[in-house]
Amino acid sequence: MKAVHLTLFALLLTLGATSARSDEPPLLIDAGPRTCQPLREGPTLAADLKLCIRQAELGHAEAQYQLGNYWHDGTLAGQDFNKALHWYEQASLQGHAGAQYRLGLMFAHGEGVAVNRPQAYVILKMSAINGSDEAFDASDLLDAQMSRDELKQANDVLSHIFRRYLRHIQEQSLHSDSE
Repeated sequence: MKAVHLTLFALLLTLGATSARSDEPPLLIDAGPRTCQPLREGPTLAADLKLCIRQAELGHAEAQYQLGNYWHDGTLAGQDFNKALHWYEQASLQGHAGAQYRLGLMFAHGEGVAVNRPQAYVILKMSAINGSDEAFDASDLLDAQMSRDELKQANDVLSHIFRRYLRHIQEQSLHSDSE
């Protein structure tokens, strides 16, 4: 059975955002490993970082996530929330639960972006659906901090996303039945 991941792509479609570059699809080629290890201090750091950037630019979600962590945590270089946000968003668009979790927390805490609890809640719920237990817990904690209007806004977006997603699944099912 093929695993199905809900991605932020559905959210972007729902909200009509155009930040994703639809005119530049990721180039996924086999250029060595499709991931990078967590980056560590040492003599190979520069080469490891270069490989990780290359894999991330090719569209590999795990490499994008690792770069997000690298810039978010700032343990080996200066902390850069803008770069972290960029790489977490790229991995999130592919349904990477860890990246969605970290991205949701960035919106919840206002790290490099304005605090946006409804958006954080939606992203954390997507991460939870994609398998992150941490995100499930974090969305519950966030729920308790949100106003009734914020929670309604977030749930309206989630409802719209899921309705579109279910229609998409139904259309795929009808299409595959007709073949």
